[in-house]
Formats: sequence, structure tokens, C-alpha cells
Amino acid sequence: MAREVPLDRYRNIGIIAHIDAGKTTTTERVLFYTGKTHRLGNVDEGTTVTDWMEQERERGITIVSAAVTAFWKDHQINIIDTPGHIDFTAEVQRSLRVLDGGIVIFDAVQGVEPQSETVWRQADLYRVPRICFVNKMDRVGASYERTIEMIRDRLAANPIAVQMPVGREADFSGLVDLLAEEMIVWSDETGSTTQRTAIPDELKAEVAERRLAMIEKIAETDEELTNRYIEGEEISQEALVKALRRAVIAGEATPVLCGSSLKNKGVQTLLDAVIAYLPSPIEIPDVSGLKPGTDEVITRPPDPEAPMSALVFKIVTDPYVGRLAYFRVYSGKVKKGSTVYNSTGEKRERIGRLLRMYADRREDIEEVLAGDIGAVLGMKETFTGDTLCDAANPIVLEQITFPDPVIFVAIEPKTMADQDRLSEALKKLSEEDPTFRVGVDENTGQTLIWGMGELHLEVLMDRMLREFNVQAKVGRPRVAFRESIRKAVPEIDYRHVKQTGGRGQFAHIVIQVEPAEPGEGIVFENEIRGGSIPREFIPAVEQGIRESAEAGVLAGYPVIDVRVALVDGSAHEVDSSDLAFKVAGSMAFKEALQRGSPVLLEPVMKAEVVTPEDYLGEVTGDLASRRASIEAVEIRPGGVQAIDAQVPLAEMFGYATELRSMTQGRGAFTMEFDHYEQVEDRVSEKLLVGV
Repeated sequence: MAREVPLDRYRNIGIIAHIDAGKTTTTERVLFYTGKTHRLGNVDEGTTVTDWMEQERERGITIVSAAVTAFWKDHQINIIDTPGHIDFTAEVQRSLRVLDGGIVIFDAVQGVEPQSETVWRQADLYRVPRICFVNKMDRVGASYERTIEMIRDRLAANPIAVQMPVGREADFSGLVDLLAEEMIVWSDETGSTTQRTAIPDELKAEVAERRLAMIEKIAETDEELTNRYIEGEEISQEALVKALRRAVIAGEATPVLCGSSLKNKGVQTLLDAVIAYLPSPIEIPDVSGLKPGTDEVITRPPDPEAPMSALVFKIVTDPYVGRLAYFRVYSGKVKKGSTVYNSTGEKRERIGRLLRMYADRREDIEEVLAGDIGAVLGMKETFTGDTLCDAANPIVLEQITFPDPVIFVAIEPKTMADQDRLSEALKKLSEEDPTFRVGVDENTGQTLIWGMGELHLEVLMDRMLREFNVQAKVGRPRVAFRESIRKAVPEIDYRHVKQTGGRGQFAHIVIQVEPAEPGEGIVFENEIRGGSIPREFIPAVEQGIRESAEAGVLAGYPVIDVRVALVDGSAHEVDSSDLAFKVAGSMAFKEALQRGSPVLLEPVMKAEVVTPEDYLGEVTGDLASRRASIEAVEIRPGGVQAIDAQVPLAEMFGYATELRSMTQGRGAFTMEFDHYEQVEDRVSEKLLVGV
């Protein structure tokens, strides 16, 4: 099948922004003006195409990224509408990984908001060229100029205004295209009819001033234009557009446009800018990856005739058709009915139905060519981040990295009937969402689910109930404490003697116990000399000690970091047995723990907290109140500070919510287990009350 649209007319773009900046409303207008829909959807009414989940329509927010395809002026635009809430930041991350360009939307009243900074940094990480759209220009307090200043200051970007708004707040009526020197207004209620007119006399002076500033900033990105500008030459609109396009693709500049998506103004000119400034798949660097099993770097051009390579960036469980895998083809082509090689999982997979996605609706297609995005049904062993390729020319593309989840709760089914459904639901949801993880606490037996925040877990629980019909109870998990000893016990002489008629039980052991190095666990050493205990009974003693260590003497938590030496003992020719020595080992170890000044240990996490400088004092004070040991504070670009700290896990429940509250949603943190540490006596007493 020949490609309907040449590859240089493809645009793979994402719409990214802070929550409530107008991403979904803008996407709805794009679909309407490109003829994909015949009515304007509304977020508040729950009638949008891309917010198709019940949870999204109820909350009025985007939760999962939705892919749609539209056509504008002979160009194919694959659009991914992404979430704005920080709990769903992984959806943004995996979308940016496979996109060639982005539209970053800003609220003209709020300017650069916290999540705007986060998504901007993510786009920087993946080197995604982008254009800015200052939305909600009709709102009270809207300011185009202030928003551009915030983009420059907070995001360390180089914004270049290519439009000028006409009218302010409620009087916002249109805009001026500074490149074409035309005024643009929308004459009908739906904004379908665009009128370009000459600039009114009263605006000519301001337009001339702003246009000169724009030309100067564009010229700064191009040496030839700089010379022409200095020499006072007239620079054509075509030359300015070409120079700006080069600067955008190189990441050196960001065009800024304005409008009001809700009032149907500015969306068509935004689509024109997508075509004018954002790259096609052939204008970005060839994708690179590793040859499997080696460190050899290989590249693939965006050519349908090259060996096939594609990256799976999203897994979705569709209630009607089954398991869907979204993928971006970087080279070659993926054909319906063909067999591909999953180089990440080292498995072959058959391509069943190929689909072009339209949010939750779909269209069957025969093949997906280089530069395009599609979805495939029926892949059982392929997951997010896997590379699909030609088995004869394997390649492993760079995987998508996701932040570790920071909140976890315990979950259990309400009835036995819910048990199997819960297992199936957890399996499918964790396949869909790499930041949702499932595990079992070895000590309590609880099933634990991990996520990026309370809203994240709340939505997942809601999906379990609605999509999988699972009734479950959710509680707060217990911290996995441990026990150890503080002082050495030079000798425990223990005799196990039991006579019950007939053959009895006899075992005599002498052990020495002392604290071990952190992380050593239980260390058993056999120091028997001269055969006072027959060799065959030694493993039974060790087994008894290790089983006894599974539950300590303070609160029944596992015992770690203790060294045990078996130094002497005796046996009876008839009454000694493995069981007798196992019991002796267990009881001797319990007695040693009692005499070794037992202590409670708690997991200490290595945490990194990133906060804007304005909130540093409050954040460090809060960490200190959580018994944290602050090791370093690092200044980072963009006016943020990174705090490295060691902090007890027991103090970190609910911290994500607290941190957002302290920093107006601009703070973020990650943590991972580092080591176990002795709990202070005053804290230990509180923890042991009621155990």
C-alpha cells in the first residue's frame, strides 16, 4: 500500500500543559476544524472525544493520553492529548518519547504553572521541538506579555512572539500575524470562518514595533540574517519562516501564539504553525539503538524500505477488543499478519489486527509505515518500552524510563469471589501503567499497590470496581521493621532434654552471639572442633537458628545483622536427632536475643526532594520534623534546589501530598531503600505500644 501522505508532510505532536490550561478543549477544536468531528465537544459537559474514560468525564481532567489522527492542508497530524496532573506524569513522559514536536499550552491568566515546568523539563530531556500557545486570552486578568516573560524567566527558554492579540480580556477579538502583517478575526460563533484583513491604522505603530522585535530575535538565530539585519536589509517573510523553523527544530527558539480555544479563536493559526515550524519525521535525527548483546550503536533512517524498528510506548486493555499495544515506527514498515521480533524480550510476536486510533475508536489498516503511529491487537508478551524489529536486523532502542512510584497502600479482596478478579485486574493495570506496581509484603502477607499519588491510586481503584467488577478493601500498610541486638552475648549454654517413654530427645549446644555488620543478615559459623557434636546435626542447628530469626522477641519482626558461632556441645548416642538439635538451636537463639539488648530497626530511605528556592526553608524544616538527616543541598538551573536526605520510611506516608501543599504543587521527590537503622528509644517505645 502506497503512503497516502508523503513523509515530509507528517507531524507527530503532543499537546502538553499544566492541568486546566485547555489541552483537551484545544484538541477538540483541532478535530472540529480538520473535519474529524461535526460538533464542538465540551470538557464540563463530558462530551469530548479524547477524554473518553468515565473517570475523566466525571473529574473533568485527562488521565490517559489519547491518540487521534487529523488532516490539515494536505498534512497528516498525529496528535496525543496528554494529562496535566502530576500523578499521571508518566503518560506525558512516554508520549514525549515517541513524538517529534509539541504544543505547550499556557493559561494567559496563570502563566507558567508548576506542571508547565515539569512537562517543559521532560520535553527538554527528550529534545522535543515545541511551540507555545497562550490560551484563554478572553479571561479577566489575561496577559500575553506577562506569560511570555514567565516562559523566558522560569523555563530559561527563548520565546519569540509571532502574533499580537487584538483586544484584552472580554474584548479579545482576534490577532495580528506579525510575519504576514495581517489582522485575523473569526466572524462566526464556531470560529470556522477565518478572515484576514489589513491592519487598522490605530494598531499599525504597535504592530511595527512588535514586528521589529520579532525580526531581531529571529535574526539572532541565523548568522546570515544577523548580517542582513545589521546592514538594514529587508528580510522576506519566507526567509524569516525558514530561519525560525531551523531554530525551533534545533531547540534554539520557541514561537509563541495566542488565542482562546473555548471561544474558538486562534486554533487554525496554531495548526498552520504546527505545519510551518514543527519537524516531520525526516527532519529529526535518525533513531539510534544498540545491537543486541553488544555496545555497538546502530542507526535507522525513517525509510519504509529500511529494516523495521518500532517502539511500543503504551499498553491498553480495551474492554471490547482486548490488549492493545501502541507503537511508533521509526524505520521500515509493520504489516498486518507479519511476524516481528521483540528484541527487548527476545520473543517473536505475530501482528494481528493493525489499527489507527481515534481516542477510544479505531479503524483497521493494512500497514504502518516509518514515521507513523499505530496500534496492534493480540500481542501477549510485549510491554511498554519494548522494541519491535526485523529478526534478521535486530536493534534495541532506548527504553522509556519512568519515575519510581512514591505512595503505596495495602489492598485485599472483600470476598473469596473477588480474589481471582483482583489478581487479573492488578495484572492488567500494571501492564498498562509502568508507574503502578504490585507486590507482597513478606512479613504481613499484604498485597501492596504502588502509585504516583493519591489521585493515581484512587483512579486505579475506581477502574478495578467498574471495569473488572472487583470489590476491595484498601488500608495503610505497615512499615517492614526488623530486629537485631546491640551487644554481644559471649555464651549461651543450652540443653534440650525431653523424655516421654521410649526414645527421648537430647541436644546440647553452646553458641556465641554478636552484632554483625549492617546488611549481613544472619551469619552462622561452625566452630566445633573434635567432633563434640556429630557433623550431621550441624545443619539442623543452623536451620533452627534461621527459623527462629524469622520472628524476633520485641514485636515479632524478622531478625537481621546477627552473627552466631556454634562453639561446643554434646550428643547422645540414642536420643539425639535432627529435630532435637533444631529445637536447641531455635531456643538458644531466642535466649541470646533476650540477653543481647534487642533493638528495633527501621528502613531508612535515600530521598531526593526538588523544590523551588522560595520554599527551601519550609521543606527542610518539614524534613527535620520527619527525623530526616539532610546530607546535601544542590543548586540546579531554573531556580530549584535539590535536597539529598536519609529519612525513615515510617515518616514518609502522605509526604507527596504534603510536599505539593508546601510548594504549591511545584515540588517533587523520589526515594529508594538504603539501609536499616536502629530506632531511637523514644520512637521505639511509641511504635511498640500495642504490638
